[in-house]
Amino acid sequence: MNNKILFGHEKLIVYQRALEFIEWSDKICSRIHWNVNSRNYLERASDSILLNIAEGNGKFTPNDRCKFFDIAHGSALECSGCLDSLFVRRKISEDEQVNGINKIKEIVAMLIGLIKSNSDRVYEPNEEYEG
Repeated sequence: MNNKILFGHEKLIVYQRALEFIEWSDKICSRIHWNVNSRNYLERASDSILLNIAEGNGKFTPNDRCKFFDIAHGSALECSGCLDSLFVRRKISEDEQVNGINKIKEIVAMLIGLIKSNSDRVYEPNEEYEG
């Protein structure tokens, strides 16, 4: 029996997906030399997704939560750019790029949902992320 007491952010599916993305991307990064900029950005941006979800979920006001979820969203998009860069530099395969982008798209969609549910912003109905 697991007696671990979870913080609120640890229960979020998007947080779990961000952890999975870090684990997945770490396997890729371990094959790439440390001085490749996109590798370093990917490591930092993937950590930023996770850390901003945790911090944002702990905030008390919707605007404060949205601020950190927005940052996590931007970091997820940055990860997407890193994967594109690593692919064109032939550091990862096309399959790895597509797999990583699909993982990021899921995270982005969940973050958009969190932002919408915590925000007074106006959105078009049935808006879907195609980016």
